[in-house]
Amino acid sequence: MNISDIPFGVTDWSTVEATEHAGENGMAYWRTCQFGALRVRMVEYTAGYLADHWCNKGHILLCLEGELHTELDDGRHLVMTPGMSYQVADGAEAHRSSTATGARLFIVD
Repeated sequence: MNISDIPFGVTDWSTVEATEHAGENGMAYWRTCQFGALRVRMVEYTAGYLADHWCNKGHILLCLEGELHTELDDGRHLVMTPGMSYQVADGAEAHRSSTATGARLFIVD
């Protein structure tokens, strides 16, 4: 990754307006900042959230709160708890998120 043309800045996530994204079950609330080609998000999933799609986008994801379940299209199932992260490239393994209890994530893609 080459990060260029982004001056030093500070983000107060509490001031970034959230957008709603319905899942198959539950809701996702995204606070999104775009820095050139880099999208940075603070994402909150409600309890009972299940994504309505399989994602092929690459991400670096850090679990901040709660418990995130990530299902891969090859059948693997991973559980992310606070302090754990994953990374996946664009078009690598399709994945889908869910959470029984809710989760707060920091995602760069």
